[in-house]
Amino acid sequence: MSRYYIACALGTDSGKVSLGHLQRDSLVVSEIHRFQNIPIKDGDSLQWDVQRLYDEVLAGLKSVASYDEPVDGISFSSWGADYMLFDSAGSVMAPTYHRADSRAEEAMHKVLDRLPIEVLYEETGVQAAPMNTIFQLAAEKSKRLSKANHLMPVADGFNYLLTGTPRIELSSASRTQLYNPMTRSWSDRICQALSIPTSLFPPLVEAGTTLGSLRPALAKETGLVDTQVVASCSHDIAAALAGLPVEEGESWAYLRSGAWAVMGTETDSPIIETASRERQFTNEIGFMGKVNFHKRAPALWLMKECQRVWESEGRGMDTELLLHLAGATPPFESLIDPSDSRFLTPGDMPAKIQAFCKETNQPVPRKPGPIARCVLESLALSFRKDLEDLQDLTGKTITRLYVMNGAASPLLNYFTANALRLPVVVLPTDVTAIGNIVVQALALGHINSLEQAREMVRRSMKTQTIMPHGNWQMPYSRFSALMPVTAS
Repeated sequence: MSRYYIACALGTDSGKVSLGHLQRDSLVVSEIHRFQNIPIKDGDSLQWDVQRLYDEVLAGLKSVASYDEPVDGISFSSWGADYMLFDSAGSVMAPTYHRADSRAEEAMHKVLDRLPIEVLYEETGVQAAPMNTIFQLAAEKSKRLSKANHLMPVADGFNYLLTGTPRIELSSASRTQLYNPMTRSWSDRICQALSIPTSLFPPLVEAGTTLGSLRPALAKETGLVDTQVVASCSHDIAAALAGLPVEEGESWAYLRSGAWAVMGTETDSPIIETASRERQFTNEIGFMGKVNFHKRAPALWLMKECQRVWESEGRGMDTELLLHLAGATPPFESLIDPSDSRFLTPGDMPAKIQAFCKETNQPVPRKPGPIARCVLESLALSFRKDLEDLQDLTGKTITRLYVMNGAASPLLNYFTANALRLPVVVLPTDVTAIGNIVVQALALGHINSLEQAREMVRRSMKTQTIMPHGNWQMPYSRFSALMPVTAS
């Protein structure tokens, strides 16, 4: 029997509505409707355009309904940290702030005066960053908060708009830095210290919880009848991990490539200790109680900043040409430490890279090709350092790396395989939708187990495996010498 599911993803730049078709032992996912996610600028404030996104989602649901196939489930996923406030009537309280809004910077300093970073990490296992819900919430005006009945992360908020059932799924809860992964509940210590009433948070649910049918008015408007809304993994990375084509017993890690890179693996329990905090690792809840143990670090942001500067100088070039020039450049002429503080802020990135190379007595790259090669090789080598830290902290020996968003830089994928000395599996762009749908199918009883789901995904998913070649040990030794000495 055929089954159909809708996965709605709200990303930083765009959103999309995808349709999953489960038939026998195969899963086909098709993109139905894609739309831009353009934040609203109000003075210095940056906000979500919730109404427009809601309208776009409804347009996608109507498109699916036009196929005249019965849809079993719908679920949302999004990036973490941002949240929606709802009043007692269930209406969205504008504005819904964007994580790039600057208001949380000052609030973060005030929170850290009360709760030092060490305490926050001990309680939540999450690295402190201005975008985290805790700091955004601390920036709220008390008058506005007093009128709020519910606070929900964005994906959970959209699930609520469709059903009227307010729930927060654990993967998004754990991203707030208000949740304790050891007690699996909101942190009383943090909420009391910051005078945050826990009554503001709806009940917590695990991924795979059925929330109920579409509101009758929405079912009529969209044409979707008897469709259940499921709290899948609301956090997009957690959803993607649920859809990985890993084999049972395989020791794997993942890398989500983009402006910032996220490298991690799944563990059975949180790792919250001084070493994991100092090495910048975070714990977030994943599917079936697993923990997404990972590190966030700068990545293709450096390339984008270089391209922006060259464009302003009249030397603009697209990514494909830049990668061609990088590939034609001799290897390992110059390397940088991408985590150096100068590379974490906007500015003249080529000049910053040149200054770093000059300070470390390396050849100074002048042209776009050598600069791009320097960035990409340095990123791949930094991933090796992150992988070594990951193995050290988890006690795992990683044998395979799965790359999400690998299409962003094919050359970086090859460099990563060589630097890590591991097979690299490049996943399709719809891996988050696949994971979302897998959890829905499990929740609705259409798949019997996660193992069965992953076997089906392996048969259905088109991947590319890159095998390592060459010896990057000497470049890695050079790279390691550029990094500051840290406590072991």
